[in-house]
Amino acid sequence: MEINKKEYQLGSKVIMKKQHPCGSNEWKVIRLGADIKIKCLNCGRSLFMPRIEFNKKIKKIIAEEGN
Repeated sequence: MEINKKEYQLGSKVIMKKQHPCGSNEWKVIRLGADIKIKCLNCGRSLFMPRIEFNKKIKKIIAEEGN
C-alpha cells in the first residue's frame, strides 16, 4: 500500500523543499536503500537520510538518469 510513491532512481536529480546552507536545493541521488544518500550539486556535500524522511522532503524530480 504505497500511496505516496515517488519515482526516483539512482542518478536522479531532485529538488528538495528546503535549501542547503550553500544556497542550492538541487541534489543527486547517489545511493538507494533503507537510507538515501544525496549529493548537493552546488557544493558537493553529501548526506544520508531515512527513505521516509526523504520522501517527505522531496519537492520535485527534475531529471532521471538511470544506470
